[in-house]
Amino acid sequence: MSTASPSLPKRSWKTRLVKALKRDKFLLLMFLPIVVYYVVFSYVPMTGAIVAFKQFKPGHGIYGGDWVGLKWFIQFFKSPFAFRTVRNTVLISIYSILFGFPLPILFAICVTEIRSSKVRRVVQTVSYLPHFISTVVLVGMINNFFSMNHGLVNDLIVRMGGEPVNFLINPAWFRTLYVGSGVWQNFGFNSIIYIAAITGIDPSLYEAGKIDGITKFQEMVYITIPMISQTIVMLFIMQLGGIMSVGFEKVFLMYSPAVYETADVVSTYVYRKGIESNNYGF
Repeated sequence: MSTASPSLPKRSWKTRLVKALKRDKFLLLMFLPIVVYYVVFSYVPMTGAIVAFKQFKPGHGIYGGDWVGLKWFIQFFKSPFAFRTVRNTVLISIYSILFGFPLPILFAICVTEIRSSKVRRVVQTVSYLPHFISTVVLVGMINNFFSMNHGLVNDLIVRMGGEPVNFLINPAWFRTLYVGSGVWQNFGFNSIIYIAAITGIDPSLYEAGKIDGITKFQEMVYITIPMISQTIVMLFIMQLGGIMSVGFEKVFLMYSPAVYETADVVSTYVYRKGIESNNYGF
């Protein structure tokens, strides 16, 4: 006759929590600054969003003033500029993804094909440098290159027998300049994660492909891209998540009333309407 073994007493969740804290205390200490950063700079400022639903009055704080509900949102969407600003915001984001997303992938594939480690390091370093140029300096470079008076691009056009183009006040050129400069500034830095993913691919796959006689293009299509597809999809989804987050600073520095038609985005319109007009709720 078998006897049932006595069941062990279950530990309470408090006991398990204390044991986990003791075991992982150093990992938690390393993680603590990240938590503090996001709490202070991301979650606490969210309370200020209540201003968007109030009639803000200077001196009464963000929680003062009368509650107006969706008044400012209705005012924005009834504005004749609402469609224009939303359209420009979405189009600039789509163009940035369309032209800026594939380039780091292709660049990473090309870099990993360079046999000389010294040349590869130089190419990578040169491609990373534009990322660290501040937005103000970048816009200054754009103004110097595309200026109507003695700009490098217009000087080349004139020397080739053409007529100078006023790129900076032509609405048709704003998105091209914005997206093109952004792609140039970030493609090298954005390729880092793809280079890391490619270097992690099993070399035996490439060796098997060479035995089968595949070309470099086939190697890229059938081995490299499929092996880093998860990374590509993840980063693509992250970029889609920021489709309404066009950088305010760069647009604000680049645009002028002459190019509002294609340059004015939601953030710049709200800045002019809300901050410059002292309508902080809006």
